Amino acid sequence: MDKAKLNLPPELAKILKYWQLIVTLFFLVILLWSSIFQISTEEVGVITRFGKYVRQVEPGLNFKIPFAEDVYRVPVERQQKLEFGFRTANAGVNTQYNNQSSNTKDESLMLTGDLNLAEVQWVVQYRVDNAYNNLFEVRNPQSTLRTLSEAAMRQIVGDRTVNEVLTVGRTEIGSKSQELIQQICREYSLGIKIEQVVLQDVNPPEPVKAAFNAVNEAQQEKETLINQAKSEYNKVIPKARGQAEETIQQAKGYAAERVNNADGEAARFTALYNEFVKAPEVTKRRVYLETMSSVIPKIGNVVITDDKGNNVLPLLQMEMNKKNIK
Repeated sequence: MDKAKLNLPPELAKILKYWQLIVTLFFLVILLWSSIFQISTEEVGVITRFGKYVRQVEPGLNFKIPFAEDVYRVPVERQQKLEFGFRTANAGVNTQYNNQSSNTKDESLMLTGDLNLAEVQWVVQYRVDNAYNNLFEVRNPQSTLRTLSEAAMRQIVGDRTVNEVLTVGRTEIGSKSQELIQQICREYSLGIKIEQVVLQDVNPPEPVKAAFNAVNEAQQEKETLINQAKSEYNKVIPKARGQAEETIQQAKGYAAERVNNADGEAARFTALYNEFVKAPEVTKRRVYLETMSSVIPKIGNVVITDDKGNNVLPLLQMEMNKKNIK
């Protein structure tokens, strides 16, 4: 009976043999397709056999056991990011952001160390540096990273005043947050390296934004007035100091002149006195003559007569003739 069943017409046997070949080739193609896979340049491949980790493969063409081994592609060279307080709605030339949802509002609203509120938006940029840990040590590494990043940022912001958060402390907050997030990632074995934490935008909450703006304007006006006062101070004070120094130098010059003159007069008097001691009569007569020569020209016309007055009239007559001639 079996031989009878196998005695098929030649045409049917040929067709059956053809279909067997097609099925075999199809099965071989499926096996080959399932065993060959490609890993891109920015990824590594993690191979598991029946769910257990067996090896890690590098970028390029690789092989695996079909139906028994699975491949997980982990982007270890690609920089990834998590956004907090906003979401990128449309990336491109005209990037649009969405920060109106309740989730983003809850993420961004934080309590500062001086019991004020601030809306902090930031970005965590990271890479996967350990594919095994990232896949198998934590159930959902990205969600875990989001949670611990928010906790770290709240801790850092909670240690500072609202003015530090809004103004000068932004760079320090970013660096401190990066260090704290990286430390927690190592403790949790996330296999993630934090490359940068950037504070995108920090603002006071909407209900108090007007009051904050008014305070900032007042502080800016205060700084402006202080700078103007310092400018006027720098203009007036150096000028006054210069004038004072000039007056002091003039006084010193005048004092030196008077002292030098006094020293000269004293030296002249000493020299005269020394000469007087050597020849008193000669010195007296010389001083008398010098004094008379300087005094007489200043007293006008002088008439000198003898005891009898004989020569007065001729002299007066000569004076009258001189006046008439003039």
